[in-house]
Amino acid sequence: MSTSVTSLTLDGLDKLSSHARRCVFWEIDPAAVRAARDTGNFYDPEFEKEAWLSMVMLEWGSCGQVALVDDKPAGCALYAPPSMVPRADLFPSSPVSADAVLLTTMRLEPIGDEHGLGATLIQAAVGDLVRRGVRALEAFGIRGESTSDVPSATAALECSPQECMISADFLEDVGFEVVAPHHRFPRLRLELDRDHLWKADVEAALDRLLESAALSMLDIGEKSPVAAR
Repeated sequence: MSTSVTSLTLDGLDKLSSHARRCVFWEIDPAAVRAARDTGNFYDPEFEKEAWLSMVMLEWGSCGQVALVDDKPAGCALYAPPSMVPRADLFPSSPVSADAVLLTTMRLEPIGDEHGLGATLIQAAVGDLVRRGVRALEAFGIRGESTSDVPSATAALECSPQECMISADFLEDVGFEVVAPHHRFPRLRLELDRDHLWKADVEAALDRLLESAALSMLDIGEKSPVAAR
């Protein structure tokens, strides 16, 4: 079974889970959604989501990371400048800091949860933003008894804070710190220029892995019959 995490592209929207393709909790002003439903106007959340993703990617660049298990959608992390996220100003812990990008979505299919891909997706997002010179990543977390650590992408058909927001506990587990406390919707921040940045940690771990592999190959060579002759 193979797993992979790659940046979201315009021609790769089919790599998103079914919920992620139609969830517009962050992307559409909730007042506009209510107005469309109340007046009976045509409203297609999947079309609206694709339009939003296309707009952000064309104006700002890739705005997400997608996880696959055996080439099937397993989860995603989406992020964008807060000025491009209509709901970003509607929380009691708003606004997002001027130097930060907003992490809006962190969802997993059950198979992605089984493989522990939540932290991997956040790590990939951090790596992308570091390369682009972003100073910090912020997110509005949610606290409450009914909130799971990482929302399942197939848990519900309707969008809601419980289904479409990221658990504050999960964010704290992967290194975010609360910068705007709130009993329900705290805003958390991950600095991207610290010495213990994940990118540096990953590179160090890879170096150790390569060194270990080199030592193992050396040991094999010393112990082989050819080497002993």
